[in-house]
Amino acid sequence: MRRELIIVALVVLALRLPFLNQAVQGDDVLYLTEAEHAQIEPLHPNHTLGPFLGRMVDMRGHPHPPLDAWYLALLLAIFKDVREIPFHAAYILFSLVAAFSACWLARRFSPHPLLATLLFLATPAFVVNGSSFESDVPFVAFWLLAVALYVAAVDEKSRSLLAASCLAMGLAALGAMQAVFLVPILFLYGRKWRAAAVASITPAAALVAWQALERFTTGAVPVGVLAGYLQSYGFASLANNLKSAAALTAHLGWLVFPTLWIPSLYAIPAAIAAALYDWNPLFWGSVAVGVGIVIWCARNWRDFLAQWVLIFYAGAVVIFFAGSARYILPMALPVAILATRRLGTRMLGVGVACGFALSLLLAVVNYQHWNGYRQFARSLDHEAATKRVWVNSEWGLQYYVASEGGLPLLIGKPVQPGDVVVTSQLGYPIPLSHAGATPALIASRAIRSPIPLRLISLNSRSGYSTIEKGLRPFDFSRGPIDQVRAEIMVERKPTLTDLPMNAPEADQQIVSGLFALENNEWRWTGKSAIVLLKPPPQPLPLSATFYIPENAPARQVTLEVNGTVAASQTYAAPGKYTLTSAPLSPVGESVQAGISVDKTFSPQGDARELGFVLMRLGFAQR
Repeated sequence: MRRELIIVALVVLALRLPFLNQAVQGDDVLYLTEAEHAQIEPLHPNHTLGPFLGRMVDMRGHPHPPLDAWYLALLLAIFKDVREIPFHAAYILFSLVAAFSACWLARRFSPHPLLATLLFLATPAFVVNGSSFESDVPFVAFWLLAVALYVAAVDEKSRSLLAASCLAMGLAALGAMQAVFLVPILFLYGRKWRAAAVASITPAAALVAWQALERFTTGAVPVGVLAGYLQSYGFASLANNLKSAAALTAHLGWLVFPTLWIPSLYAIPAAIAAALYDWNPLFWGSVAVGVGIVIWCARNWRDFLAQWVLIFYAGAVVIFFAGSARYILPMALPVAILATRRLGTRMLGVGVACGFALSLLLAVVNYQHWNGYRQFARSLDHEAATKRVWVNSEWGLQYYVASEGGLPLLIGKPVQPGDVVVTSQLGYPIPLSHAGATPALIASRAIRSPIPLRLISLNSRSGYSTIEKGLRPFDFSRGPIDQVRAEIMVERKPTLTDLPMNAPEADQQIVSGLFALENNEWRWTGKSAIVLLKPPPQPLPLSATFYIPENAPARQVTLEVNGTVAASQTYAAPGKYTLTSAPLSPVGESVQAGISVDKTFSPQGDARELGFVLMRLGFAQR
């Protein structure tokens, strides 16, 4: 046992030490936002606002409890700033806890415990996501520790071990809400001992207690806030859940290197269905292997490890909507142990070697991706010191530009002449609102990797991180991972006095509040919209032609010129209208014309706040 633990510890260090300088990545920025707030309100790190997809959102809707934020807050209090190397060094603790717990469980259930543990450590999600500040590996560490202690407690009828297991369960629950899946898994193992059966509800009790504490101290239940955001952003849709299920099944096929599994004949229909969706053999082959694992576990239901896999897989299919590979990391160890029961040491050794090779290559690509954002942000330090800088992206680019003094760009927030906007083509940029300015490129960079593997990129269909980009477990591409640019806003003058929404000049004269052109004729407005117009040569009324749809609650429409109300009218019913002001003689080289409504709405699956449909706005006789 001691020799195996030394080998396992050395492997973990070999996986983590080369990536100590890993840049902030993915959703790290959300946990860091909570950690910063924890310096002010330690018990409630999520009781703050954070930028997400162009809006400031309530962090109580973040889908993870506060354990990871608390750990980051402790590191932040110690080091006084976010420092990649010491922070990642501190996170090695969780990898070691997960690895040692996996080793103990493998000795309990596998004929080849060391090989089973190494198969688990070679899982792509463990290698890649273990170098992040997200909660996945900390959660898995306490999940595996809880299972190991619980199994030992039941086997030995030890109440002290059972108490220690309850503590680990509680910590797992504070790491991720899917810890609730531990309840049926552990109950099935320990149901014959009443104390163990009662103890198995600990994760659910811990989650309920945390939700209640948040409700009584901050006024909101986190799961309720989360549900609201899932609904408003359209994440919790049947289509998303189905795609997520397909992606999770494909990821399941890569928990251990797929050559170790021969898909069941019953998996052939799933492979054919997957091939109809995506011709890529990587995808439909992965789905076939994943379905084969599920079928094999279903046929061996009485096995504790098979129960573990099936219960977690069923729960993951129901609750997850993004289909990320890291979501099913708690299934990696039982799948690895089951593989060691079916194959000899030679094939297992091949699987370990191939698994580490693939995972490390993916980890290198991941490092190059996020390091590219860090380098680009730091190349803009002069602009950040002399100009106002906005970042139009999520993830690590948002963090590093903000650390240089930049601000997250929000929907409807107009940028001014002289401002610099940093944009990622990959990172969900929002439409730019500009007040009398046009962008001029000052810097750009294509983020690339010479390794043709992709976890997420512009030209791939990998669903490793999110199904928004595809459903494949990873992908192959030689194209750029992302294209980032920095643009300075240069002052400009409007050319049209009357602005149809389909005019070629429209994008240059729209300041804020108008969405993309639809049907080559009209645009949806938000609560209010502003455009720049060229002043008319003689007094002319300002008028707008618009349509109020049946599902729009807007009834009062107001026109403004340079912030002053020019006309306002209330309409009794939906329909097409034209609102016209008295003749006006604005002065200057440009005029800000605005139109606003009294009420907005958000259609199902659309997070935008919409007013009505606008066809034109400008000075003209109507």
